[in-house]
Amino acid sequence: MKSFQQLLAATALASACLSPLPGLAQASTDPIKASASAELADGDVRKVDKEARKITIKHGELKGLDMPPMTMVFQVRDEKLLGSVKAGDKIRFKAMQDGAALVVTEIYPVK
Repeated sequence: MKSFQQLLAATALASACLSPLPGLAQASTDPIKASASAELADGDVRKVDKEARKITIKHGELKGLDMPPMTMVFQVRDEKLLGSVKAGDKIRFKAMQDGAALVVTEIYPVK
């Protein structure tokens, strides 16, 4: 009986150690949640391709994606985002990784 109680106590302790602690933030693998937690980044629009739903942005550091400043092409799922920008515009934007693709989820023109 004593060994059963020890086994039960050990199981409870192991379970508590493996459970996430309430109140501690954890990285999300859900793209929607990851996007919501991404920071806005500064960028300059270099090219807009509405037909292909792509935008080329020269951007600063993308902290949420651990990416240094560079110029690159992003996909855009919602083509309406491309209607408010053109080459030469300064923007603030959010991007997320979706598999192998980098996708812009929000774009805000800077006035």
